[in-house]
Amino acid sequence: MKVAAVIPAYNEERTVASVVRAVREAPSISEVIVVDDGSTDRTAQVARQAGARVVSLETNVGKGGAMKAGALATDADIVVYLDADLMGLTQEHVELLAGPVLKQEADIALGIFEDGRFTTDMAQKLTPFLSGQRAMRRSIILEIPDLEKTRYGVEVAISRYAEQKALRVVRVHLRHVAQLTKEEKIGFLRGFCARLRMYWEIIRLSR
Repeated sequence: MKVAAVIPAYNEERTVASVVRAVREAPSISEVIVVDDGSTDRTAQVARQAGARVVSLETNVGKGGAMKAGALATDADIVVYLDADLMGLTQEHVELLAGPVLKQEADIALGIFEDGRFTTDMAQKLTPFLSGQRAMRRSIILEIPDLEKTRYGVEVAISRYAEQKALRVVRVHLRHVAQLTKEEKIGFLRGFCARLRMYWEIIRLSR
């Protein structure tokens, strides 16, 4: 089965190259697609230089829309979704995440941070269903209604759909992987405001 990695990215020029390079080294991955979600920095150029195929969206549509655009840009049987702001990602992590779906042991594999950074480890221990690191059959992402409208609530929408359809979901521990916080990326005040918007979009989808 063909496996594609899709990396939604909005203004992630600092970290996207290292994520792309790690994914390109993974033996099971056939293609790497970065969906540039209307970035205003050099995310697209940096991703191309690192070896990814870039799908550029003219305006920022949010994570849900970017994930769907990535799924539509490939004919792969399985899609591995990874955030563009990961730190410590290796090809072994990518293989661990893709493995259960590739072996048909699960419909969705959910990547959970472990032994990385305290803040991101705790966030995923408390709300594992919000992890952006997932492998799944491509048909699943295309079946979820109105995915492009979910923005940061996309993980809630996927988890809810998986529960409704009784899909097989397994958790995979990604040791020593972490993320940059929004405050680290764009400053405390702007990052805090962006975090509040993210929480609102998640809460809105959870109701």
